[in-house]
Amino acid sequence: MSAGVLSAFGGFGIELEYAIVERESLNVLPIADQLLAAAAGQATSALERGPLAWSNELSLHVIELKTNGPAPSLDGLADLFSAELDSIDALLAPFGARILPCAMHPWMDPTTERALWPHEQNEIYRAYDRIFGCGGHGWVNLQSMHINLPFASDAEFVRLHTAIRTVLPLLPGLAAASPYADGRATGLLDTRLDVYRRNQARVPEITGAVVPEAITSIDAYHGRILEPLYRAIAPLDPEGVLHGEWLNSRGAIARFERDAIEIRVLDTQESPQADLAVAALVIATVRERYEAGDKALKAQLALPTEALAQIFNDCVRDGEAALVADMDYLTTLGLPRVPLTAGQIWAALSARNGQEERCAPVRQTLARRLLRRGGMAPDRETLRSIYRELIAARVSGGVFV
Repeated sequence: MSAGVLSAFGGFGIELEYAIVERESLNVLPIADQLLAAAAGQATSALERGPLAWSNELSLHVIELKTNGPAPSLDGLADLFSAELDSIDALLAPFGARILPCAMHPWMDPTTERALWPHEQNEIYRAYDRIFGCGGHGWVNLQSMHINLPFASDAEFVRLHTAIRTVLPLLPGLAAASPYADGRATGLLDTRLDVYRRNQARVPEITGAVVPEAITSIDAYHGRILEPLYRAIAPLDPEGVLHGEWLNSRGAIARFERDAIEIRVLDTQESPQADLAVAALVIATVRERYEAGDKALKAQLALPTEALAQIFNDCVRDGEAALVADMDYLTTLGLPRVPLTAGQIWAALSARNGQEERCAPVRQTLARRLLRRGGMAPDRETLRSIYRELIAARVSGGVFV
């Protein structure tokens, strides 16, 4: 292991995205550049603040907070993120704005309210817009939590990638938080992932099945995943603006520039406390799969991508109520060979991995809790009232019930 390279689970990178909204109406407000400038004292796209950092995203109404490099532990991160969000809210107050948590704005109209980041790296955003038309929910109306886990060798990469690939189909059954779009229920608990998986359909190699393919080496990853998508995008991007490992939009992607794998399919929750509870369970479950031994590795590599994608799609639609009846998959997770819901699976995994108490408050997906309060066709004032309660949960560090 070279100096400075972390072995698997030797550090943790957490990224959280939030919408900036008008304080009273809760309509989106595209002023992330003004927020960053107010915090830094000058125009900037990124800002380091000790253990955390802020940065822009594609949408001008979205701000990202992240660990400033790998954190040695998840302990205390929720409080750090909460304190930074309090600082952001204070900076936004003169603009008549505030932070709105959750994975999608429930009534944003992306065709009329979209505003893309106009400053640094704008050539990348312009290329995406020219090729894919960044005017839909899947581009400008989505906020997620990313988890970055390090690796220090080819062998660690294979084990980590395989473990993440095995767990990933179940993640919407734990973290779905986007049941509303265009002011109504969509019929899906994780609308963010539904629009995410479709937003680059013009070049299907970029997203694949969202669940990544089984990979047996770093060289195989380049040959099976990265090179095909570079070839596919080349006729539409002759200048190579989008030639980078970040072009890969599967649900977990290799970030070789920082020797990590980034998990991208977790909806942002109502508070950092809820986000970090989700992150702790996901990481503990991935680690269990990582450490399960060579026989388990072989069994996980043998799981067909199509079967995993079906479980993932079911969880996108039904969240914790999605029924998992793939016996080979359940066996690979060390669970009984009987159909189980995603919620039942997560309950078993949380108990087995020592996360039961920490995750008890978020046992039911946030999407389900939102639907219980708002129903399928809420009016605007009902939605506004519900999402004000999400803001209150964010401020208090609590859980929306």
